[in-house]
Amino acid sequence: MNYPHPLLAKEGWPFIAVAFFFAVFASFFLGGLLAFLCWLMLAFVVQFFRDPPRVVPTEKNVVLSPADGRIVKIEAVRDPYADRDAILISVFMNVFNVHSNRSGVDGTVRQVQYFPGKFVNADLDKASTENERNAVVIDVGGHTVTLVQVAGLIARRILCYVQPGDTVARGQRYGFIRFGSRVDVYLPADATPHVAPGDKVSATSTILASLPGA
Repeated sequence: MNYPHPLLAKEGWPFIAVAFFFAVFASFFLGGLLAFLCWLMLAFVVQFFRDPPRVVPTEKNVVLSPADGRIVKIEAVRDPYADRDAILISVFMNVFNVHSNRSGVDGTVRQVQYFPGKFVNADLDKASTENERNAVVIDVGGHTVTLVQVAGLIARRILCYVQPGDTVARGQRYGFIRFGSRVDVYLPADATPHVAPGDKVSATSTILASLPGA
């Protein structure tokens, strides 16, 4: 396991506490269907903010998935944050996925850029350029990997905990998105993807691609 932490993300503790209060209140004073719905909502909130530890693969020169979800795009593009040709791999997270974001590489943070924007469905291509997003550009031993947290239709809050100059490690937790969103991964143009559109991936444990020279 790459780091010790609670099984429930700290970002969720206030939401879980409020949902628990309403569930208990409904059980004592409302009962019936309303109480059941409140307990159901509590269960949803708890599962949304789960943050399980993951085993980090030991292969060298690979990029791990920064998020749980489904691959919705792999294509050659221009990385607008690092100004270079790149391969883009997009991971879409629905509300039932773990939303803790983790670094896919070992490296040094070169830039962190936040962009306000819209909240269209994160499953749509235009979400990458129109939605609220936060880009982290990482120097990985001479290669560049850019991780972009993209808000979605329901997500209204992107949290990022790294700054330029910080060192990150594969599997390290670096941010969180509430609730339903995507993470775009821009890789060197000659990287080799190990996933395909439609594949389900898990943060830290799934290898997205190999870097040049692997």
